[in-house]
Order: sequence, then structure tokens, then C-alpha cells
Amino acid sequence: MQGRFITFEGGEGVGKSTQLKRAAAWLEHAGVDVVQTREPGGTPRAEQLRRILLERDGEPMPQACELLLMFAARASHLANRVEPALARGAWVLCDRFTDATYAYQGGGRGLPEAEIDALVRIVHPHRQPDLTVLLDAPVSVGLARARERNGATGPDRFESEKNEFFERVRRCYLARAAREPARFSVVDASADPVQVENAIRAALQSLLAREPGA
Repeated sequence: MQGRFITFEGGEGVGKSTQLKRAAAWLEHAGVDVVQTREPGGTPRAEQLRRILLERDGEPMPQACELLLMFAARASHLANRVEPALARGAWVLCDRFTDATYAYQGGGRGLPEAEIDALVRIVHPHRQPDLTVLLDAPVSVGLARARERNGATGPDRFESEKNEFFERVRRCYLARAAREPARFSVVDASADPVQVENAIRAALQSLLAREPGA
């Protein structure tokens, strides 16, 4: 079986992690070798960088520092986990990838798209997702879910941003999906979780159907 790279994207509280796990279980039941991972993170070094990116401390993080740390984690993750798994024919399901950088650091922070493009050319010029599932919900819905999920732990550095930041993130995600409809599958994350799961399965089934002998 050919390796496939499938990414799950969306704003805060849209259910990416939950739906990724359900999709992985469904694919495994269908006989697919599945690797579940996330960004930033996915390897020990990348997880260390994730902690730096998410922690709230007294030192402000410059936008350039945030962007470079994202791609430093991504470079380690791709080389040491994603690419080896794809080479052996596994399907890699990843909670966020570079579309998140365009949405959060580009749309949210306002960094020029050309700066992100330049780092893409360095870190993964030839690797793009075969399918990107964009879980979309109104910002108010997602943030309410995120607050409920976090409970006493409180928000991380990104979740502490204002609503306007997340509105820009959502607009950027939807604009990217509109530009690449063949790669993106946009799913209404405010729907019933079973409906969301079924919509994602339909997108995955179309990939399975392309496999030899399917």
C-alpha cells in the first residue's frame, strides 16, 4: 500500500484530536498501517520545542522566533517520523501541519505569506498532504469547547489570544481551502460528532478507493 499523508486542521476546540483518533481506528480496521502524530511535536526534540511554543512565561516571544521554532520542530518531525513512516507504506495522520502556520502565524499574526513560503522551500519543498481535513466551526463555538476541555489547567499561549485573532485564523483556513479544493475536505465541526466522523470517513474512503486492488 502506498503511504499517505493526511492532516487535520482547524481552530481551537473543533475536535481535531478526537476525530483523528476515530479516523485512525477506522483505517486500522480496514487493514491500513496508521501512524498518529501532531505538530508541533511528534518526536522528542519536536515535543521540547512544542513546550517552548505553548508555555506562558514572562519573556515575550517575537513573531520571527515563533515562526522559526515551528519550522525547526517540523523539520525534525518530518525527517525522523513522517518520512520513514510514509516510506514503509503507512498512512500518517497528523494533527496540524503547515496550513496551521499559514493560518496562525500568517492570518493570525499577520506575517507575510512569502516568509512562510521561503521556509516551506527549505523544510519540505516536495512534501504536501495528500488530504487535508479542515474542521470548521464558528470561533465562539470552538473557544467555548476549548475552555471546557482545559478546565483548571487554563489556556496555553495561543489559546490566550483574543477572538479577533481566531477570526483571522479561520478566514485564512477557509481561503486556503477555497484555493485548493482538490486537497481540502471542509467539514462542519459544529455538527453532531457522528456526522463529522462520517464526513471524514467519506473523504478517507475516496483515498482508499485509489489504492491498487481496492
